Amino acid sequence: MNGATHRVTPEHTRWKLPGEWRRVDGHRESLELEQERQEHRLTMALAKVVHDRRVALGLSMAELASRIGMSRAMVERVEGSDVIVTLALLTRLAAGLDASLRFAVDAHGATVSLVEQEPMLV
Repeated sequence: MNGATHRVTPEHTRWKLPGEWRRVDGHRESLELEQERQEHRLTMALAKVVHDRRVALGLSMAELASRIGMSRAMVERVEGSDVIVTLALLTRLAAGLDASLRFAVDAHGATVSLVEQEPMLV
């Protein structure tokens, strides 16, 4: 592999950027590249919370796909951080995962979290 080393983690490999495993001192990326990396981090964070919640619920990709009215391939793309996220998709994912997706954005970056919905009392 051309002398490249890869860190093995218990997490999905696409949820972390190689640059997050090592930083070069004094190296500054362009603002455009840093913004692109931030977008990728958000997509990867979403992929991770969707995967973790789906597994916690004991759902297969096909079962989640059925819940949200999409194909299994689309769920696979979401979990692989290989999809452009829309508000409609986020709404469907939240409903299918019985949870609320929360995004926090500030001057230092952005985070994605998932909060389990409380069961409704009847």
